[in-house]
Amino acid sequence: MNLEVTIGGLKLKNPVMTASGTFGYGEEYAEFFDLNRLGGVVVKGLSLLPKEGNPPPRVVETAAGMLNAIGLQNIGVENFIREKLPFLKQFDTSIIVNFFGDSIREYTEVAERLNSADGVHALEMNISCPNKQAGWCIFGTDPKVTREVIRAVRNVTALPLIVKLSPNVTDIALMAKVAEDAGADALSLINTITGMAIDIKTRKPKLGNITGGLSGPAIKPIAVRMVYEVYRAIKIPVVGMGGIMSAEDAIEFLIAGATAVAVGTANFIRPAAAIGILDGIIEYMEREKLEDIGSLTGTVDAG
Repeated sequence: MNLEVTIGGLKLKNPVMTASGTFGYGEEYAEFFDLNRLGGVVVKGLSLLPKEGNPPPRVVETAAGMLNAIGLQNIGVENFIREKLPFLKQFDTSIIVNFFGDSIREYTEVAERLNSADGVHALEMNISCPNKQAGWCIFGTDPKVTREVIRAVRNVTALPLIVKLSPNVTDIALMAKVAEDAGADALSLINTITGMAIDIKTRKPKLGNITGGLSGPAIKPIAVRMVYEVYRAIKIPVVGMGGIMSAEDAIEFLIAGATAVAVGTANFIRPAAAIGILDGIIEYMEREKLEDIGSLTGTVDAG
C-alpha cells in the first residue's frame, strides 16, 4: 500500500496534515501522539514581528462548528526559527510553515527568512483571514493584488509554495487559476468563512472582533464543493480542508480532487484526531483493495 503523495515537489509519507492555526507550533500536541506519523505539520501563521491578535472573547462555539477571531496572534518569524523550529526538526515529518504579511514587503521578508531556515520543507502562504481588518483581505479577494503578492514571494523562495485561498470570494476557480499562474506550486482550501454570533440578552456580538471565521463540520459541504471546482480548473495539487472530523470526511475530499488533506477544528476536540483519520484511511484502502492513495484523487462520478 502506497500512502505517499507529492505536493508541489514536496513528498509526504501520507496525505494527512494538520491545519494551520489549530496545531500551535507542533510541540503543544507532541505529548498526545507521535508526530512522526503525520504526513506534515503545518504551524500557526507567522508574521515578520510578533502579534498579539484580537481582543477577547476570541472563540465562540456554534451549531456544528466554531467561530474564531484570534487575529493571527503569533511569536514572529525570528522567534519561531530560534525557539520552535529546533524541536520540530527532530521529527521525520514535513514541516510546512504558514506565513502572512500586512504588506507585500512583509510577505517577502518573512518568506526570505524562512527560505534560509534549516528544517523548513515548504511554505503555506496565507492570503485569507476573515478576522483581520478589511484592508488585509484584499490579498485574497482581489485577483490583481493576489497575483502581485504571490509573484513577489515566488521570486524570493525556492521552497515549495502552497497558497491558502480565501473562500470569501465569488469565483474560487478564478482565484485558483490566478494563484497558479502567479507561481503557486499547490493550493490549500478552504480557510474559514466569515461569520458572526450575537448574544440576544445583551444584543452585543459574542466576539470581541464582532466577526470571525467559521470552521468545523458546518462548512464541509462548501469546502468539498470548492475543492471539486478548483481541481477541475487547475493543474497543480490541492490540499483540502474544512470540517474534516473523520476518515470518511477526508476520503470525500480526496475523491473531490484533493491530493492531501489537513485536519483543523477536530484537533480541539480530539488532540489525536489526525492519527485516527489516517488509520481510517488505511482501513478504507484495505477494505476497497486500493494499492495507491493517489488512485482516489479526483475520482468523483458527477454523471
